[in-house]
Amino acid sequence: MVDENRVTGALHQAEGAVKEGFGKVTGDKKTEAEGAAEKAGGKVENTVGGVKDTARDALNK
Repeated sequence: MVDENRVTGALHQAEGAVKEGFGKVTGDKKTEAEGAAEKAGGKVENTVGGVKDTARDALNK
């Protein structure tokens, strides 16, 4: 079973990448920075979910 943080983290990474790309294309530095921040936050959230998965798997053995 995959932790919810992994799913939402991946979603935020994807949303952030799109937003960052849109900011680059339009020359909007604020949107680009917001997208980069959202993407980084998604990576952190995904990592937290991975740690939870590992801990859960270790406890279930």
